[in-house]
Parts: sequence; C-alpha cells; structure tokens
Amino acid sequence: GAQGVDELLPLVMNLTNPEQREGVLLELSKKRESFSDLAPILWHTYGTVAALLQEIVSIYPLLSPPTLTAHASNRVCNALALLQCVASHPDTRGLFLSAHVPLYLYPFLNTQSKSRPFEYLRLTSLGVIGALVKMDDADVINFLLQTEIIPLCLRIMETGSELSKTVATFIVQKILLDEIGLSYVCATAERFYAVGAVLGSMIASLAAGAPSVRLLKHIVRCYLRLSDNARAREALRQCLPGALRDETFAGALRDDATVKKWLGQLLGA
Repeated sequence: GAQGVDELLPLVMNLTNPEQREGVLLELSKKRESFSDLAPILWHTYGTVAALLQEIVSIYPLLSPPTLTAHASNRVCNALALLQCVASHPDTRGLFLSAHVPLYLYPFLNTQSKSRPFEYLRLTSLGVIGALVKMDDADVINFLLQTEIIPLCLRIMETGSELSKTVATFIVQKILLDEIGLSYVCATAERFYAVGAVLGSMIASLAAGAPSVRLLKHIVRCYLRLSDNARAREALRQCLPGALRDETFAGALRDDATVKKWLGQLLGA
C-alpha cells in the first residue's frame, strides 16, 4: 500500500548516494518480495539503474585475475537481485531488454573460478536470465538468441555447481521450448551437436554419481523438445545416451511421474 511506497522511495533515492548504497542494496534486496511495484519505481527513479549498473561494472576488474571477495560478491548479488526484480515485472521487462541490461551480466557468466564468491555470482546472474525466460515472452528469446547466452549456459552446464547447472539447463530448456529457439538450435549441425554433446556429458556424469532429479528433469525435457524437430529426431536416434534408454535412472525417477512420462514420450519418438 501507500505506507509501503513511503518507506520504499527514500531507500530507492539513496541508491544514488555512494555512502548509503551498500546498506540500501541489502535492505531493498531483502524487501523486494514484499513490494509489488519495486521494479517500476527502481526503473523510473532518476539515476537508480545507473547506480545498479555501476555496481556491476565496478566488479569487472576483480574477475580476471580472479580476486573477487565474498563481501564484494554479496554486494553485487544484492544489486543483481534488484535487477532480477526489474526483469520479472511485466511493466519493466521490455525496457530492461531494450536497454540491453542482460549483456552486463555476461562477463560474470564467463568466469571460470570455482571459488564460492564466483559460484554465487554466476548463480545469481543466471537467476536474472532465468527470471526473464520464465515469462514465456518471444521478445526475450529473440533478444537472447542475438547474444552468446547458449554457449555461456552450455559451459556452465558442463562445469558449474549442481545448482548453476540446473538453472543454466532450465534457460536452455526455455529457449528450446520457443519455436524460434528450437529452429535456431536445430538450424545447423554444429549448434545441435554443441547442445547434444553437453546434454550427453551431463547424463554421463549423473549416471556416474547420485543423480539430481531436478537436473535430470530439465535434461530430459530438453531432449524431448529437440525430438519435436525432424532433423534433430533423426540425429537423436544415434546420439541419445544409453543411460536414458536403459534402467540407469529408474530408481531416481521412481517417484517422478512427469519425468517418467517425458522419458517414455522421448523413447517413443
């Protein structure tokens, strides 16, 4: 209500004050769930988005060589949480895309360090992109396909933590579920095999360890969606991992009817 906005505005105004900013980022990121209109207020308050982008850009020198501390990572992740809010709001999503804000996060997705501050930074950045693709908006997919999001996600799917892998695979899944996205990935053998190889190596590592059902679910959904494309369906006859054809994951999927159904449809295709 109005009470909320009265409390919110002074905080948002303080984002442009460098002395106050760190505390305000923390405060607002904690409160973001309880203010439905935080996104438009952030976007339309003078200097606020610039302040958030400044937070992001100020971290770039810490990426290579990797010197990002936990403190710096937490601070920029609070800024990213506010941007995620803007990305998920229907009134600001289009503005967020036309300002090309997602591109500011790509240097974070491109990092390789396995330390916790970097892992948290990548996961939070993936969360912003994940929030965008959740909206099932063709403009989002069109935008992302003009950028290198798929190779960035594929690399995280191979080398990231289980959580990061899950979000990155979800992003690829949502791109594939869009007609334009599916056509894009299946347009050249090179693109299709880049995606197929990573999905295959993920299945191999899940088969070797304790499989995460959530991750498996996204991988199976990606394969099932690829099988909607005639050329991809042909290729999958050759390259679908054996672990999906046999009983490897029967135990893991015992309680997940959805994934079992998808797997059945996939093998049927």
